[in-house]
Amino acid sequence: MNAFPEKQLQVGAVSYLNSRPLVEGLSGLLTNGHLKLDYPSRLADQLATGDLDVALIPSVEYFRRTGYEVVSDACVAARGEVLSVKLFCRVHPGKIRRLALDEGSRTSAALSKVILAEHFGVVPQTEPLRMESSTVDSNADAVLLIGDRAMHNPPESFAEVIDLGQFWYEWTGLPFVFAMWVARQDANTDGIEDVLSQARDLGLANVERIAREEAPRLGLSEDVAYNYLTKNLHYHLTSAERNGLRLFCELAAQHNLVKPDVDIIFRDLVTA
Repeated sequence: MNAFPEKQLQVGAVSYLNSRPLVEGLSGLLTNGHLKLDYPSRLADQLATGDLDVALIPSVEYFRRTGYEVVSDACVAARGEVLSVKLFCRVHPGKIRRLALDEGSRTSAALSKVILAEHFGVVPQTEPLRMESSTVDSNADAVLLIGDRAMHNPPESFAEVIDLGQFWYEWTGLPFVFAMWVARQDANTDGIEDVLSQARDLGLANVERIAREEAPRLGLSEDVAYNYLTKNLHYHLTSAERNGLRLFCELAAQHNLVKPDVDIIFRDLVTA
């Protein structure tokens, strides 16, 4: 039996299609906890302030604060094309001077900056793009979109469209972890690792039904939604994902996007 504190555990998860397999049945498994769904960046802020004890947050947020630990072998990762994180470039990437960044995720924003600096030698000025907006709402040289909206082609043409998951994998040979379950070390979260893994396993066992339910709501075909959840995304934090996290942290630190010398603490996770 999982041991939880008497105080109800506050757990936050992402409301995108990509996280559905991680939260399937989670509310029922949280015998003394409350599940809140929100945007990744908002969850990160609520975890930092203590409003949440555990949250599925953008991986870059771990590198920006102390007092955290990774508490599950469940994550949202890609080993190639991710489909839902794209940089839409109106000019050649080496000529980008102004970059609009989706406010929904900070990891993808940091990854965009790392890729543009490392591969194209540019450090563009940035501006926020509201979470409900699309490319047509910005006249920047490039626009980063994440989540379900990035899976639809915007109503305009681009000089280049970069799938950040694919670019990272071809560059490094490592998976990229977009989000992971992180807990405050000062919170009593004993047993949460088992609950989160069980929820992930339950979700993957029901992924065909999830795709069937979510596809119409998002304007996607059932096949696209199913392939996205089973081929584009990967939900296990193995040693390869850990190495990808460490490399991303190192590169982000080199570009002053996160704290240097971050110690990533994993709570007794699978390493296969």
